[in-house]
Amino acid sequence: MSVLKSLDIDLPQSEKKTLFRFLFLYTFFTLVILVLTASIYYKLQKDLAASQRSVLLGDYTNHFIDDLKGTYSNISKLLQNKNFEVSLYADDYRLLYSNASKPIKSLTKITDTTNKTIRYMTNPKEYYLNTHYVLVEILDDKKWLKTTTKNIIIYSLVFFTAMIIIGYFLLKLFLKPMRDALHLLDTFIKDTTHELNTPVSTIMTNIELIDKESIKDKYLLKILSRLEIGTKTISNIYDDLSFLVLQNKIVSNNQDINLKDLIEQRIEYFLILADIKKVKITKKLNPNTTLNIDEKKISKLIDNILSNAIKYNKVGGSIYVELYEGKLSIIDSGKGINQENIDLMFDRYARFDKVVGGFGIGLNIVKMICDEYDLNIKIDSEPDRYTEVSITW
Repeated sequence: MSVLKSLDIDLPQSEKKTLFRFLFLYTFFTLVILVLTASIYYKLQKDLAASQRSVLLGDYTNHFIDDLKGTYSNISKLLQNKNFEVSLYADDYRLLYSNASKPIKSLTKITDTTNKTIRYMTNPKEYYLNTHYVLVEILDDKKWLKTTTKNIIIYSLVFFTAMIIIGYFLLKLFLKPMRDALHLLDTFIKDTTHELNTPVSTIMTNIELIDKESIKDKYLLKILSRLEIGTKTISNIYDDLSFLVLQNKIVSNNQDINLKDLIEQRIEYFLILADIKKVKITKKLNPNTTLNIDEKKISKLIDNILSNAIKYNKVGGSIYVELYEGKLSIIDSGKGINQENIDLMFDRYARFDKVVGGFGIGLNIVKMICDEYDLNIKIDSEPDRYTEVSITW
């Protein structure tokens, strides 16, 4: 949506749908008002033109009858005006005289007007040359229609342009609260990322330096394991936040990556998180599958999908990681996703489970990476049964 881009606003899908509905209704009612106004204007101009022609024909007919009074035999002289077609009829509706190209033979078949002709008929109070009825016709040159059409087009364009300008300012007014909220959230994420940098790095470094094999106390090992789980969780969130903050500054270093080796590394990284929920990870990986991509970005993509598969899984559940030529599939036996929410899963800050924490940015990052490298991502899910996230290229 170009308006949103110009306002530097990246709205979630649900808000975009609401905005589209508003714009559709606004445009629809604008067009309805425009059509109704144009119709009324057209009818008024048509009636005005008909009234003016009636007056013109009436005046000519009255002058013609006055001239007819002084004529006793030379009627052809009165019928020389080619702008008006005049036909004279007897009391039995029989045609007496006419200068019309196609005169009406009998008045019983006459109509008021046609598409090309405007007619006016009168019955003189006094009869001359046995004339009981005078029918005057004039061709409709449609000048009024041309003028009316031109005015409708000009006024419609001016009105529609004015309404578009008004709509743009209304849109800015409506979007201001959402823009402020998103700006506040983005600022919070940037500040949080900056503050997390040092402590996360320090904790990760010190945990890695601890020699677990030398510790004999099981209780102490359990505490250390919990610290490692928490640290890895925080580290993953920190990586997501850093990616969002630095996404426009990250320079991709694309190279051929062996996906089997990388996926095994990422599974190993998340094993401790899976073990705490007793989630079993089963893998079936094609050893010869490679992809030309930035290693950090593909790692981030795999991490977020695996993290969600563990986070939203049930205790004692399972995860299947399958890698084929041109396809990566990660299936979990977790809570599943309602069909109406699947299309919204890639929206930033979208969350549909209030029990499990998170910022709702993981799948948004996945979608950004997929879009950058033309990868196709698809989510298939059934509530309380499974969720499958598949990446194809």
